[in-house]
Amino acid sequence: MSTEEVSTPAAAIRRWLCSAPALLAGAGLWFLIYRQLPALSHWLTYGLGGLAPHTHLGEAVAFFLYDTPKVLMLLVLVVFGVGLVRSYITPELTRRLLHGKRESVANLLAALLGVITPFCSCSAVPLFIGFVTTGIPLGVTLSFLIAAPMVNEIALVLLYGLVGWRVAAIYFATGIAIAAVAGWVIGRLGLEHHIEDWVREMQAQADDGVGLVRMSWPDRCRYGAEAVRDIVGRVWRYVLLGIAVGAAIHGYVPQDFMATLMGKSAWWSVPVSVLIGIPMYSNAAGIIPIVEALLGKGAALGTVLAFMMSVIALSFPEMVILRKVLKPRLIAIFIGVVGCGILFVGYLFNLII
Repeated sequence: MSTEEVSTPAAAIRRWLCSAPALLAGAGLWFLIYRQLPALSHWLTYGLGGLAPHTHLGEAVAFFLYDTPKVLMLLVLVVFGVGLVRSYITPELTRRLLHGKRESVANLLAALLGVITPFCSCSAVPLFIGFVTTGIPLGVTLSFLIAAPMVNEIALVLLYGLVGWRVAAIYFATGIAIAAVAGWVIGRLGLEHHIEDWVREMQAQADDGVGLVRMSWPDRCRYGAEAVRDIVGRVWRYVLLGIAVGAAIHGYVPQDFMATLMGKSAWWSVPVSVLIGIPMYSNAAGIIPIVEALLGKGAALGTVLAFMMSVIALSFPEMVILRKVLKPRLIAIFIGVVGCGILFVGYLFNLII
């Protein structure tokens, strides 16, 4: 940073906003507003809006007015924190951590790194290329790529905030298990020749993000703020759509109907939910309100988790992106192994919970 940049009023304001007192004040204000959301949504719906309590429309509107600021506030908080993490943990560092490890250990480590390194589907192709060209086994690479969307750090925190720590813990543990085991299974099949030829012919290249580890604290805060602007700016429409769908389910869908359609008694509910989820296009933040509404209406936890995981990890757009680096047969095996893992999770948790 140059002397001229340091001396500008804008730079001084940015430095103050990144100071400890400002961050603590911002966190306190965030917490106070967050605590008032239930009362605010109730007043907007039944006081200012004049809707009658315990009606379909009233329940739907109250759900929407409560979840919209709640999800967006959680999203901003998580994305900012993840931006700070990303300024320390780069793709190059991730590759160095995975390289040379015993494959079974590397699968688990890759799955865990997929959670704490906030890479979206748009970065799947360059990450895949970087992993393959630095000699990381295919199965380990796929464990990372499965965990990155499936055990999404935004979904994990939003699940904790919306439906409690128990469901969040289940989501984390099962997602990590699927990613590690699926990658290990695929690695045993010897499918390296099903990677696109142009990928295998590439030489390892240096990663542009290595320099991020040398950033100053104000630069890291600015990086987090830019992540908020970029990610929230891209996903807020899907968040509103997901909340609107969740509000409609919450207000208008009878509880007995959802319990029958997605309950434990219907053996076919888990595979049907997965099939419904695959063609859907949504991100983790957008699917969480739907999950909350389905659980509130009596849908079985395992069925809902299977639906959520299929939307996040097996969506059609994700497969289109991976097709750039994987041949059709490997794509089909990838879908089959991950799909079987999701079905297992759905049936398992419907059985034990």
